Amino acid sequence: QVQLVESGGGLVQAGASLRLSCTASGLRLTNYAVGWFRQAPGKEREFVTSTRRNGAPAYYADSVKGRFAFSRDNAQNMVFLQMNSLKPEDTAVYYCAASQRAIVSTLNRPSAYDHWGQGTQVTVSS
Repeated sequence: QVQLVESGGGLVQAGASLRLSCTASGLRLTNYAVGWFRQAPGKEREFVTSTRRNGAPAYYADSVKGRFAFSRDNAQNMVFLQMNSLKPEDTAVYYCAASQRAIVSTLNRPSAYDHWGQGTQVTVSS
């Protein structure tokens, strides 16, 4: 059974940092495109960052470029999202997702991903 579990969310002040983790079971993340998405109340789920495969460069949404960083720990079958210089507009539930069919042009689309975690809440106060 495939399972993705996010952790590391919390309540922080603007300018702070958080590191989100996503632990996978039932699949090897090195064989998957993996993405981070977020969803704020009343808004659609939006792309944050993703990579096609292990070792491939990460793509970032313009809103997080230069502040967020995607990384993998293949031995632990985990991925991470390092979030620096957080802003109130970063407040959302953050999800990790995995896909074996996503291509470069679809990495930013939630519909391209087959497996999702339950999400972790990130709240940034001003």
